[in-house]
Amino acid sequence: MVIVVTHACDSATTPITSVIFRFDLFALLSVQSFPGNAPDTNFDSPTCKPGCLNNVPESVDEVKTMLRTFKFILMILCSGQLALQAQEFKLFERKVQVHGWVSQGFAKTDNNNWLTMDTSSGSAGMTDMGLNMSMQISDNLRIGAQVYDRNLGELGQYHPSLDWAVVDFNPKSWLGFRGGKVKTVFGLYNDTQDQDFIHTFALLPQSIYPTDLRDATIAHAGGDVYGSIPLTHGAGSLSYTVFAGHRTDTVYSGYPYLLTQFGVRFTEYGGLQYGGDLRWHTPVNGLVAGFSRLDQDTQGTGTRAGLFAEEHSIQDWTNQFYAQYTHGRFRIDSEYRRYLRDQRIQNGTNEDEDDVRGWYISGAYRVKKWLEVGSYYSRYSITSTARKLLDRDLPQAHDYDKVVTANFDANRFWNIKVEGHFMAGFGNAPYPNGFYPQVNPTGFKPDTNALVLKTSLKF
Repeated sequence: MVIVVTHACDSATTPITSVIFRFDLFALLSVQSFPGNAPDTNFDSPTCKPGCLNNVPESVDEVKTMLRTFKFILMILCSGQLALQAQEFKLFERKVQVHGWVSQGFAKTDNNNWLTMDTSSGSAGMTDMGLNMSMQISDNLRIGAQVYDRNLGELGQYHPSLDWAVVDFNPKSWLGFRGGKVKTVFGLYNDTQDQDFIHTFALLPQSIYPTDLRDATIAHAGGDVYGSIPLTHGAGSLSYTVFAGHRTDTVYSGYPYLLTQFGVRFTEYGGLQYGGDLRWHTPVNGLVAGFSRLDQDTQGTGTRAGLFAEEHSIQDWTNQFYAQYTHGRFRIDSEYRRYLRDQRIQNGTNEDEDDVRGWYISGAYRVKKWLEVGSYYSRYSITSTARKLLDRDLPQAHDYDKVVTANFDANRFWNIKVEGHFMAGFGNAPYPNGFYPQVNPTGFKPDTNALVLKTSLKF
């Protein structure tokens, strides 16, 4: 059975005069329904058993509710009954701007379950949302904050958090200061991961920006010094950021979840984080190149079999190199990252050194105002001393991902992305990269193909 939802929008907003969505109801209903699902985390289950994946429609009524909700959103968008634009109000005679967004995704894989979801059956367990406010107090002083929430399979579990809250003082173009919980400037996209509308892809290259490990680099509680310095002889300019602070991962992030397969349940994970970013805006119009460095001193504490469990870093650093070139409707970028993570684990009785290396190259082209197409090749590999995993050619030591994407901008408030992933390897090591044993209890297959659909609304 196929349901077709057709709705006509203002042609002045977009050349797409009719948006048609086809829902194969039999495919949706073929997704296994698990009884006894709880809205809260079920990390207490060390393996994925029936009942642990709670991200699929459980009945025809739920599917109908989803369709009615989606149709209602379409009606609002196209009838103009709700203006999806930045809201603002005044506080102490200063203008406060309010922005927000919500994204919903769906993923289907042919083999392994991915990103802690039951993607082999098809999962809509990809939801994130945020709300931020900002106020320009003076010409060089600005404040703002953002609340963020998400559910990604077994991660997030709809536990809202303060994503960032910052005071930004910029007295000179070459000298500025940020303090509070500050988004970490690192590589091309780390500090803009939540701005889905500026990205071509439904998922950024996972070798560099793993969505299941978002907490690890997104922000630090501390401060930045930053600025931009023009270079002489027409050599462009240099932008710099130096930062230091404390990283705090939620217990609903990828690494704490990975450890539950061993009975370890962290209650806290984080530590000191410091580093910097230097980028060169070259004299070639549209060409940027840069380097980022991050050092960390992390510690995790919790329990294992009812007893105290702890691990901490011996050394933990990341180097990242990047470049981007934009010309008209065309954009190409590439990044390389090496992450060395040497941990004292199991209450100091063992050591694990993970050497993670990743790179990607991507390209995108704006075909029409309402259509952008893109592709990237992402290459991830890892070695681990504790796992005695030293050969990067093994499927458990790498994930090579070929991706194609079509990004439809229905209007300036709403977009839809259709994306295909063709992955070789699954990177199952003591540090995660999308594939988790808990949701693949029968083991992994060497290759995985995935379809990802994602739609986002913003105001």
